[in-house]
Amino acid sequence: MMTIIKKRWSSHKDKDVYLIRIQNSNGAYVELTNYGASIVSVNVPDRYGVVKNVVLEYNRLKGYVEDMCYIGPTIGRFANRISSARFTLDDQVYTLEKNDGNNSNHGGYSGFNKQVFGMHEGKDSVIFSLLSPDGEGGFPGNLSIKVEYLWTCQNELIIRYWAVTDQKTVINLTNHAYFNLSSESKQIFDHHLSIDSKKILEADEQYVPTGKIIPAGNNKFFGQKIRKCTHHENEKILGLNHYYVFENKRMSKDANCTLEDKISGRQMEVRTSYPGVMLYTGDHLQSARGDLDKNRHIPFQGVCLECHYYPDSPNHSHFPSTVLNVGQHYEEFISFKFAVKQSSL
Repeated sequence: MMTIIKKRWSSHKDKDVYLIRIQNSNGAYVELTNYGASIVSVNVPDRYGVVKNVVLEYNRLKGYVEDMCYIGPTIGRFANRISSARFTLDDQVYTLEKNDGNNSNHGGYSGFNKQVFGMHEGKDSVIFSLLSPDGEGGFPGNLSIKVEYLWTCQNELIIRYWAVTDQKTVINLTNHAYFNLSSESKQIFDHHLSIDSKKILEADEQYVPTGKIIPAGNNKFFGQKIRKCTHHENEKILGLNHYYVFENKRMSKDANCTLEDKISGRQMEVRTSYPGVMLYTGDHLQSARGDLDKNRHIPFQGVCLECHYYPDSPNHSHFPSTVLNVGQHYEEFISFKFAVKQSSL
């Protein structure tokens, strides 16, 4: 049995913003907001039964409005980077908003992370909806999207995405939660990570794919600590920002990724319909000015596992297509399943 509680949190541009809690019969719960169709918190037990939040959050709306690190929102129209902020579709060049040097990242300044979604409640889920008008951020087509967050009695958060368009366009949706299974302000270097992948996309210094798919090499994760794949340069820790191509491309019964904090015992399994995941270790994390939390966000405090299509896909014809045609339905999902491992360290 699920309990859904909705309360008005604040307002943004004359639109009401809500904080919604979905709680299962075990006492575990998630909190969501229609601002950015965002995850605010995921509260699950450790090996001692203590329920705490395992994602980074802000404690009031102002933090999300001022946020520059994408703390928890739905990302669109296009997750990750599009090189030179432009792409060609049917011989027409579309110019996008440049918000990452010379590139467009996460939908540009008009990204879904800064928009107030419509919403309605299901039996054990909340569905957010948005109409992105033709030309928004430079993308073609009136795009109608829905994002459903479903919380289960097995402590599984399932995110489903749907979209339709009235004009041929490109689309790539994901969620940008930062996970820290210790539920503390310490960094995530000692989290153990597995990714079902032996290959990554080669990228330039701006994290834009070159078009080559290469062996992951020393960046392959098979259950070791995250710190073992970080590097040092002039006494500075360099994090990871790699796109991993899944071995089992679609609908495998096995987890695509597994994250574990051995001290708390918490474990998270990730499953998805997408062909890969962007691993980002939160190198540039910082708190927005509107955040009042005493535990300020610091670099490496959370890790992102952003399941989506390949970055810069519109500019690489051999990458899986992100084109959405008129009459076609975009349907994808991401699942985060939380559990506890009772074994000792």
